[in-house]
Order: sequence, then C-alpha cells, then structure tokens
Amino acid sequence: MKRRFFLTLLGASGATLLLSSPQKARGYLSADTLALIHAVQQHMFPEGTTMPSAKSFNATEFLNETVSHSSFDKDIRKFIIDGSEKLQKREESRFLHYSSRERERALRSYEETPFGSGWLDRIMLLSLEGLLSDPIYGGNSKQSGWRALATRGGEPRPTSRYIEL
Repeated sequence: MKRRFFLTLLGASGATLLLSSPQKARGYLSADTLALIHAVQQHMFPEGTTMPSAKSFNATEFLNETVSHSSFDKDIRKFIIDGSEKLQKREESRFLHYSSRERERALRSYEETPFGSGWLDRIMLLSLEGLLSDPIYGGNSKQSGWRALATRGGEPRPTSRYIEL
C-alpha cells in the first residue's frame, strides 16, 4: 500500500493529517494523561518483538504533537483525554503500577465497554500513524516502522512539517 493512499485512507476514516511542530507547551494533554497513554502504547508495542517498541518509534511524542496541533479535531482530543481519565478511574489510579499481566487484564476489560473499545482503537490508530508516517513528523524514528515491514515511504518525501493554522 502506498504511503499517500494509506494516509488518505486514515484521513477519510476520521484520523488527522500529521501536522506541525512540538506543542507540549500548549497543555492539551497533561503529564498524567501522557504517562497513561505511554503505558498503554508500550503494552501494545512492547520491547523485544519484531515490530519496534512504542518507545523506540516515539509513539507518545508523536501522539502528543498530533493531538495538540491547532487543526486536530477538538472532539477527538477530548475523547482521548476522557478515555485516559476513565481508564485511570476504573483502575483506581493503579494502572501505571501494574505488571504486564495486570495491564492486559485491565485493557481487555476496558475493551469490553463501548467507550473503552473506541478509545483503544483511537490510541492504536494514532500509534500506527506514528509507526508508519514519514519520520519528519516525529514518529517512525530511524524509519524503524518501514524497516520492520520491509518497505519504504512514499515518494516524493516531505521536506517540512505542515504549517501551523
């Protein structure tokens, strides 16, 4: 599948284009939200598998920059924040201290709820965007996602990030 088609498909399904410069200072996602999302992404893309780990392809940084961009859908941003808070509440703020087995149990249980299922889908979608996007957007560090799938990005490659709106 060509990179442009993949990105177009994601855009058509409600995902955003991968945009702009770091936005951590804007505060859309709190440190607590980012810590929880990072733990979920690390569970979805762990160390030691054939795919790059969430940490190695900068999944959390990519997600934070993407959802903090001015063009990102505000309702989806709120959904991401609300989903993190609901998971924390369900697990009585213990999720970050869980073992891998306990995280699996908690996420499978959350997945059984309509809200939780949608939230996990969105986190997975944004993580996959980070894994497969051009590295210029902050994810896919050292083209690790492309290398894992024995592919390369689309041509022509972007020369700059999108501008702030």
